Amino acid sequence: MLNKWFLTKNAFLAVKPFSAMKDSLRLGYTKQHLIKDIIAGLTVGIIAIPLSMALAIASGVPPQHGLYTAIIAGIVIALTGGSRFNISGPTAAFVVILYPVTQQFGLGGLLMATLLSGVILVLMALFRLGRLIEYIPLPVTLGFTCGIGITIATLQIKDFLGLTIPTMPAHYIDKVQTIFGALPTINWADTMVGVVTLIVLTQWRRLRIALPGHLPAVIVGTLLALVLSHFDMKVATIGSAFQYTLSDGTVGNGIPNVLPAFMLPWNIPNAQGEIITWNLTALQAILPAAFSMAMLGAIESLLCAVVLDNMTDTKHHSNNELLAQGLGNLVSPFLGGITATAAIARSAANVKAGATSPIASIVHGLFVLFALLIFAQWLSYLPLASMAALLLVVAWNMADIYNIIALIRRSGKNEIAVLVICVLLTVIFDMVIAISVGVLLASLLFIRTIAEMTKTIETPHPDDLNNVLVYRVSGPLFFAAADNLFSELHDKTVHTDHEIRHIVLQCEAVNVLDTGGIHALTRFVQHMLPHQQLYMCNMQFQPLRMLVKSNTVPELKKINFSADLTETYGKIRLQESELNHHN
Repeated sequence: MLNKWFLTKNAFLAVKPFSAMKDSLRLGYTKQHLIKDIIAGLTVGIIAIPLSMALAIASGVPPQHGLYTAIIAGIVIALTGGSRFNISGPTAAFVVILYPVTQQFGLGGLLMATLLSGVILVLMALFRLGRLIEYIPLPVTLGFTCGIGITIATLQIKDFLGLTIPTMPAHYIDKVQTIFGALPTINWADTMVGVVTLIVLTQWRRLRIALPGHLPAVIVGTLLALVLSHFDMKVATIGSAFQYTLSDGTVGNGIPNVLPAFMLPWNIPNAQGEIITWNLTALQAILPAAFSMAMLGAIESLLCAVVLDNMTDTKHHSNNELLAQGLGNLVSPFLGGITATAAIARSAANVKAGATSPIASIVHGLFVLFALLIFAQWLSYLPLASMAALLLVVAWNMADIYNIIALIRRSGKNEIAVLVICVLLTVIFDMVIAISVGVLLASLLFIRTIAEMTKTIETPHPDDLNNVLVYRVSGPLFFAAADNLFSELHDKTVHTDHEIRHIVLQCEAVNVLDTGGIHALTRFVQHMLPHQQLYMCNMQFQPLRMLVKSNTVPELKKINFSADLTETYGKIRLQESELNHHN
């Protein structure tokens, strides 16, 4: 019991919040650093405002909840995190997980799932699992992010074209069929706004203006929507699609220009307007989604931190960043925020804009808060088609087609197969299944590759020893390779033209031996002929240690161990001499 307490205490001590902020201040924080952080925070805030609303809409909740997430989670995670440059908030990767939860459980269920994901992230940090994320193979990461991008792009077609679809089915194939069936209901005004926004957004960089293209593209789309509405061509906007009710009973359209209100996630009605009884059964129903959110949040935030480390030549604290992501997702739901994690695109923009510390992310959150309080009425004019255009670009960037093409060109069939399977599983099923199957498949293929590297090569022996076979073993002797290797050795030592009494294994190139290898070695000794003896020499430390630990196995005690071949041949000559003398 005392040992468990010490282990828990050590886990808490190993994870230290505020580490990124402390690192920035310890290195010296000047007025010039503050000015750079303010400029970077304002730049990212301009990007975050339309994106946060678009991602909230795509997740099935009113747009203000995306802004709440950028404000609350963005500030909390920046203050307590382990990466100096991460910008956290709603991200596109979560849409495929959040939307089904919202459809089934409503906003209350989504906030409860976010709360649970925060708990899971905190536990992952305390158990120091941050480094484990690095073991996810690149084909798996590219595969599920590409699958997420495809799914997000599919979900945006409805608003981009202004299609009339009352409810979107749960499964991807059904979604595609529903979209094709609704094509006759296309709204050309919405489509025109979406296309113009998309063109401005994708071509803005050609102007070489420092201002990011997100806000100008949305402004152009909004102005076009106002012009079209003047000619009685209706364009769906945030104001026409969303309504809100304040605590004093005030009802309005679009986004409320008030501070995020404190709320208890478990007291918020579901999609049918009913209060959910959060018993064990209900929690079990949303737990898979919460686990998916936590896993995706951990993967995306830590991958983002690694990317930023490479851009800035710095080093993040992985477990501290996980803790901060958990804290952000624990606090955010009580103020109406949905699931948050580090956003790679916004974080990269933060670095390029000159950020030097987490204060840039705090400025970004405060700027979003300012826009919510001052410009809420104007934000209600934003067209849904423009929001969809933003997310189409995000989906394209998530798909990461260029890196996928590069991977296909330089990789073998195994990596390509893992990539394709992960894409398909993410699109057809979900991310957790894709990652689980992808990691398992990649691991099995890697094990097979390593097993194929384990070889035996017959080497010459002294002329005076005619009844000896010498083999040089190279590669790891583990469960996937040892059985085949010793089976081949058995066939070579038994089915020969002349009698073999001494089998020598030179093991200087064997760096790993596991219990599977020891089991195969034991079976080989058991099936040796009565007059045969086995010699092993040039053993490395790890295999020798494993053999010492298994010294209780009777068969292993029959093996003759030597330092090198010279000593082994000396033992064989001595035994042959004693045998001839006896005869």
